Amino acid sequence: MTNDMTIRRATVADASSLAAISLEVWLNTYIRDGVNAFFADYALQHFTTARFEEILGDRNETVWVSQNVVGIDGFLRMSANSPAPVDIASDLEITTLYVQPRHHGRGLGKALLKTGLQFCLDTGQLGTWLAVNAENEKATAFYLASGFEMAGQTHFTIGDKAYPNHVLQFRLDR
Repeated sequence: MTNDMTIRRATVADASSLAAISLEVWLNTYIRDGVNAFFADYALQHFTTARFEEILGDRNETVWVSQNVVGIDGFLRMSANSPAPVDIASDLEITTLYVQPRHHGRGLGKALLKTGLQFCLDTGQLGTWLAVNAENEKATAFYLASGFEMAGQTHFTIGDKAYPNHVLQFRLDR
């Protein structure tokens, strides 16, 4: 991690940057063989400034950003009252942890994750959970190396297509 990075709570003024990072990371991670209308329509409907303004105004949502001297290069979104698809004690979900690919390996993901785990402690949660695409081996390895454990399986659905996801949990009570 470099010294020119700050972790802070996101504000509504960050909504367009969060949308842009989401588009970049999601397309870069999951759409590797060419963009078709099916995935483009999904991304352009879900990763919008208006959607992030809505998220930032929701009391069940907490978003932190990693900001360098130029702008935002990553973010962590946690959703309260979000029951896991498998039997887990916590209903606090790590909904999104995105870091721009060119900033991977600088410790931004670790710093954001540490902030989220501290949030769990501060709010009295027993832990947190997340779902990660089963084919995203790099992200799965990152979470397992960070102390998460496999808790089950679920699917991410776009339209009538389902994609297998691992459900991982981090327990603070062990």
